[in-house]
Amino acid sequence: MTKSMTEGNPLKLMLQFALPLFIGNLLQQTYNIIDAAIVGRFLGQDALASVGASSSVQFLVLGFCIGICCGFAVPVAKWFGARDYDRMRNYIFQAMILTVGIAVVLTAVCAILCPQILHLLSTPEDIYDGAYQYLLVIFLGIPATLLYNFLAGILRSVGDSKTPFLFLACSTVLNIFLDLLCIIVLHWGCAGAAIATITAQAVSGILCLIFIHKRFEILHLGKQDRKMSGAVTKDLIVMGIPMGLQYSITAIGSMVMQSANNSLGSVYVSGFTAGMRIKQFFMCPFDAVATAVSVFCGQNLGAGKIERIKKGIRQGVMVGVTYGLIAGIILIFAGKTLSLIFVKSSATAVLDASAKYLRCMGYFFWSLGILNVCRMTTQGLGFSGRAIFSGMTEMVARIFVSMVFVSTYGFTAICFADQTAWISACFYIVPVCISCVKRVSKTVK
Repeated sequence: MTKSMTEGNPLKLMLQFALPLFIGNLLQQTYNIIDAAIVGRFLGQDALASVGASSSVQFLVLGFCIGICCGFAVPVAKWFGARDYDRMRNYIFQAMILTVGIAVVLTAVCAILCPQILHLLSTPEDIYDGAYQYLLVIFLGIPATLLYNFLAGILRSVGDSKTPFLFLACSTVLNIFLDLLCIIVLHWGCAGAAIATITAQAVSGILCLIFIHKRFEILHLGKQDRKMSGAVTKDLIVMGIPMGLQYSITAIGSMVMQSANNSLGSVYVSGFTAGMRIKQFFMCPFDAVATAVSVFCGQNLGAGKIERIKKGIRQGVMVGVTYGLIAGIILIFAGKTLSLIFVKSSATAVLDASAKYLRCMGYFFWSLGILNVCRMTTQGLGFSGRAIFSGMTEMVARIFVSMVFVSTYGFTAICFADQTAWISACFYIVPVCISCVKRVSKTVK
């Protein structure tokens, strides 16, 4: 069931690895779109605004969870590529212990601070109750998010991207049915949408655990693997925490941007929410390709094959930029039509806002192909501390645009905040990625 990426055509291997990731992400974003569509169509645009009012802080917290899981998987891929399976399993055990501790602390802190977070985001009073119910349930489901992403990261690090995709597909279908049940039948409102999400996430995580137990003997932890080591724990923390913080730091800028947007009123909150859902859907290929390049580089680093790493990075960037140009054209010309998924045609102000947000984004969408691949490659090579500064660059750019220009240019400034962050981060991460490749080249030699 494992798959080594240290031999064979790099582009073919990465695309084969990325395809299940892409389809899985696509399914997940399809669910997010259906989720928002059900909320918007059956509960109204205020409920849609309630669900979207905290999307930036969700990205901060859940992004941290996903980031640390990705970070913990990097040394696993490295030692798998080096065929040192005993060390690989010890890393998995200690990463598991760290993940459990993070789940307990993060869930408690976020649940307690939920009201303060919403006030910090300048959430409008008319949507506050729905936003609180939704966000609190999402926070209580943090352990389910960590369970799936930790196990999925381990499976991908040993070359299996298909199994996490299949379980994600199952959870996506389950999500849709639970949404219809909780919102339309049980009338649980915004909280029902969140309950459906975390329940399906928990199911996908449990399925991954059962599958590993039954099919992946190489990942079974023996007594000799279940021991703590200060050096290994430090290595995992140094790799995982910065990667988690990189996601979170990026999200801090998004929180400031969302707070600025929330202050413009519920119409722009709804338009921004619809636009964000569509943006996330179109970003799926970027995430899949970047993850594939990262795993490819991690395994080949363990095998000491630097030239394959260089070739993989070049091909990954090429694929990402090509897709970004095509997707950007679609966002520019079809943004308003796509926004009709979430709101009725009579809500013209919301539709216009969403279409404007997507149109402005489309001109710069290609830059994500460069940013994501270079950042994930830097992380995959073991330099997560350096990659974190790309997130800081994004954060500073979003905060600058939100605090300086929104008061004067309103929603137009919001429409250009993301692009400013992407381009700024590219200027940093590209030379850093090149430098990191040169550094590991000298180490291997």
